[in-house]
Amino acid sequence: MINMLSGTALAADPESTMNEPITYFITWTTYGAWLPGDSRGWRKWKSGEQRPRPLLEAWCRDQMNEQPVLLDSTHQANVESICRRHAEIRGWRLYAISARSNHVHIAVTADAAPTKVRDQFKANATRVLRQEPNSIKNAKVWTRGGDVEIVDGEDSLEQVVLYITEAQGRMERGK
Repeated sequence: MINMLSGTALAADPESTMNEPITYFITWTTYGAWLPGDSRGWRKWKSGEQRPRPLLEAWCRDQMNEQPVLLDSTHQANVESICRRHAEIRGWRLYAISARSNHVHIAVTADAAPTKVRDQFKANATRVLRQEPNSIKNAKVWTRGGDVEIVDGEDSLEQVVLYITEAQGRMERGK
């Protein structure tokens, strides 16, 4: 497996039974908010970063059965809170989390396979979003899957945490 942040090869298969905790940078998006072909760029499963493809984006938008999901500030706070609680219950170390209007970023060290970690966070976030007074009614809250990168070393972790905690706000302000 290749570490997406440093490009170095990793010996362990993180999908196998975990012995040692591994640090992950996890990202997932809300339904319909970042489609394949998006003009901002997009990630294709097993192929990485892709260039914009307007016709693909338009086709994907036409295939949607529901309106895109956007999280308001209450939704964002509730997603962050439940993810913190879930990490605490599992004994995982959560370094940073940022729920935005159309995506979520998490840096966490866990003793479980990356897709299991991601999917547990998403499931708990979905549950809390359906239980609140201003609940999300869409059948689909999130896009399928999400991005998981292995964080290799303290320097990489520091960069990821800064990105999650600081860069997201600057990007929204146009800086």
